[in-house]
Amino acid sequence: MLYLRRKVDEYLKVWKTNNDRKPLIVKGSRQVGKTESIRRFGKHNYSNIIEINFVEEPVYKMIVNDGYKVNDIIKNISRIDPSKKFTEDTLIFFDELQEFPEIATALKFFCMDGRFDVICSGSMLGIQYKRIESNSVGYKADYQMYSLDFEEFLWAKGYDNSFIEELLEHMKAMQPFNELTLKICNNFFLDYCILGGMPAVVREYIAKDTFEGSLETQRQLLADYKEDIRKYADGMDQTRILNVFNHIPVQLAKDNKKFQISKVTSGARFKDYRGCIEWLRDAGIINICYCLHQAELPLKGNYDETKYKIYFADSGLFVAMLDDEAQEDLRANKNLGVYKGALYENIVGEALVKSGYELYYYKRENSTLEEDFFVRTASELIPVEVKAVNGRSKSLRTLIDSKKYQDISYGVKFTAGNIGYSEKIYSFPYFCAFLLKRYLKSERTHL
Repeated sequence: MLYLRRKVDEYLKVWKTNNDRKPLIVKGSRQVGKTESIRRFGKHNYSNIIEINFVEEPVYKMIVNDGYKVNDIIKNISRIDPSKKFTEDTLIFFDELQEFPEIATALKFFCMDGRFDVICSGSMLGIQYKRIESNSVGYKADYQMYSLDFEEFLWAKGYDNSFIEELLEHMKAMQPFNELTLKICNNFFLDYCILGGMPAVVREYIAKDTFEGSLETQRQLLADYKEDIRKYADGMDQTRILNVFNHIPVQLAKDNKKFQISKVTSGARFKDYRGCIEWLRDAGIINICYCLHQAELPLKGNYDETKYKIYFADSGLFVAMLDDEAQEDLRANKNLGVYKGALYENIVGEALVKSGYELYYYKRENSTLEEDFFVRTASELIPVEVKAVNGRSKSLRTLIDSKKYQDISYGVKFTAGNIGYSEKIYSFPYFCAFLLKRYLKSERTHL
């Protein structure tokens, strides 16, 4: 099976070289490639791997019956399966941690013992994480894994780091891409928008070089997510969570993308649905973009938690929920139709989250002024606009020019066009969104 290179690969290598490494928990929503990446890392770096899956082999939940000390746990593992030997160069891999969060208590003892490397992974961990965190605080490291970003997608298509670096250099110098590079990247990015970054979908696309079978795979993933909601959400919340989940594409397709609970079902109120939206975020299914009180620093604490937009954590989920007619137009003609603005906004938001940003937008009361996203450097606030069609950026212009917004001195715009600069607005093609954080941290030759 084709292995897709992932960013976690490099992280795991660095983790292994740290002599003071702690047990590691790899978090992420279901089927983003956690198990596959950890297995591959183990195979290439250890002479012995003990893998325990708490879903497939629930009998292993009994390994802590005699306590959480390392000797008791490995003794019980060997009793269940005598073929599991604990040699010096052993990696212990606890998979599907969400099924047995109690094992996290043992991480403290594995950390202090120091004989074995331990990696845990699981989906839905945000739901269980308070429990896991309290059991292992100070004795573990965390890594958040997502579906493939556009950089990993380009790796899957055969492009290496030098190509990515070339894209970044063009951004830093504000040098437009030549026609060939622009066409290639735009085409790949549109494919990525339609497919999303789930490994199963991308692998099939790479193998066949077509969209054949991709919709079926996306819809199966969608069904699996809904099954998780039914399995892990409590009672009454299941229906409310599913209602919110199913309503996201409808609300994203509107000009006003602020999520309105009142539109989900008749008589719905924010206080009844508050925990449902956080549940979907903690499960890694959605990203929440909060409305800022003021377009100024700091960002944390400066937002209204009752006003927000909801985006899918993977654009492929969004696409999979569109109706059959839209699907056919999308795959046959690559026509995004009425969802064009929503999909590009979703995918830029997704790129920002995968780069480590939290999502914020701003809408001034009793005004048409609204900006899609905001990111920050150490000293500046940068408005980020996503334009589905070419045109004037009135809100972006106001934010930059008005003395009212003193933390803002320039803005960034993602468009269907090429690299450009005009009146303190830096424009880049959509496909450059994954490089924004590196660009803002870099020494830029055009400033």
